[in-house]
Amino acid sequence: MKSPLLGRRSFIGSTTLVGAGLAAQSAWGQSSGTGSKKVKFGLIGCGGRGRGAVKDFMGACKILGLEPELVAVADAFEDKASSLGKHYEVAEKSCFSGFDAYKEVIATDCEYVLMATPPSFRPIHFDAAVEAGKHCFIEKPVAVDPVGARSVIATGEKAKAKGLAVVCGTQRRHTYKYLRNKALIDAGAIGEIRGGVVQWNSRVPWVKPRQAGDSDADYMARNWLNFYETSGDHIVEQHVHNLDVAVWFLGRLPLTALGFGGRARRVSGNMFDFFSIDLDFGDDVHIHSQCRQISGTYGRVGESFVGTEGACYGGGKLKGKDVKIPEITVDTDNGQQQEHVDLIRSVRAGKPLNQAKRIAEVTAVAIMSRMSAYTGEMIRLNDLLKNEQSPHYNYTCKPTPLDFEKGTVKMPAETPPIPGEEDKRFANM
Repeated sequence: MKSPLLGRRSFIGSTTLVGAGLAAQSAWGQSSGTGSKKVKFGLIGCGGRGRGAVKDFMGACKILGLEPELVAVADAFEDKASSLGKHYEVAEKSCFSGFDAYKEVIATDCEYVLMATPPSFRPIHFDAAVEAGKHCFIEKPVAVDPVGARSVIATGEKAKAKGLAVVCGTQRRHTYKYLRNKALIDAGAIGEIRGGVVQWNSRVPWVKPRQAGDSDADYMARNWLNFYETSGDHIVEQHVHNLDVAVWFLGRLPLTALGFGGRARRVSGNMFDFFSIDLDFGDDVHIHSQCRQISGTYGRVGESFVGTEGACYGGGKLKGKDVKIPEITVDTDNGQQQEHVDLIRSVRAGKPLNQAKRIAEVTAVAIMSRMSAYTGEMIRLNDLLKNEQSPHYNYTCKPTPLDFEKGTVKMPAETPPIPGEEDKRFANM
């Protein structure tokens, strides 16, 4: 059975949408087992992405014929929590603020928790939500350092044991055009991928100046996008989307990263303006990772791959052999909404999706790439995820999320790392 919410879409290829096998069931009743249309959820992180996640979750519920209820929200800042709560008619007593306010949301009777805080906070929020038995939506990326990435993998295993669903915000994996090209690649349309380029070249999204009376914690939290300790730098926070496509299309993780970057015009925080990274996937396959945040420059966001018998551009054009695949069905052209459809449908079908390990590994690829540019060294992914003897294994960005909770944040210098001099800096973290 096709989704009743879209017309038929047939094309050549060999895969299906994540969770599409569940689409054959009714929107909610037959697959739920609960007999209830009510879906209670909470939000941690009331900024722009948090607002977007609420809208997408509610849109997904509408597609599935369900009735969403936002029961609680939390943010580090009272004004943000209160504003979003009023917009969605959340009781004032259920709008929580402070760096430990996530605990209050998790303590409610919500079934799902949406996490849209700065990336550095996501490992501890995810762990707390799973401990409390909640299904989770985690925005990408899910960490800023190797310790955080491994924590998410471990928590994902706990979620699996508890039968909890975990879906992350890498919407390209839930988008029709990308699913189509992945299907074609798997069916051999372009042969074996031999190389490619992934890019996110754009501008600095925003800067939050320090206000009179701001503590170090307040300033860093409001201006989190521009500190690598909270965002991971833009190669992690933003470019992770394109890196994820490379890993997905090739079907494996890279072995090493070697690259460079620098800062030319940034006026806030301690991040780089640009990165250029060579990712070695083994078997003589290399992907060039390129990202830049400099206003007034040429913009390009996407992925291109060259195979032995063709080429493709992300979710765009593909030139290669004619191949056959089954039909792929989606519920919406909006990948950010589809990922919530897939989350909810998987729970109600009793087949919870669990994407924790996958997003944590891709986040680690981005972290590895950043570390190479910061230090000027070749960094091995194995040294971040498995090799406990590596000096990089326990690298932790500071201040940590617990420093924010305890009120012990000391803001780092607003100067960028210096390649060739950063090994000592990492060792002290």
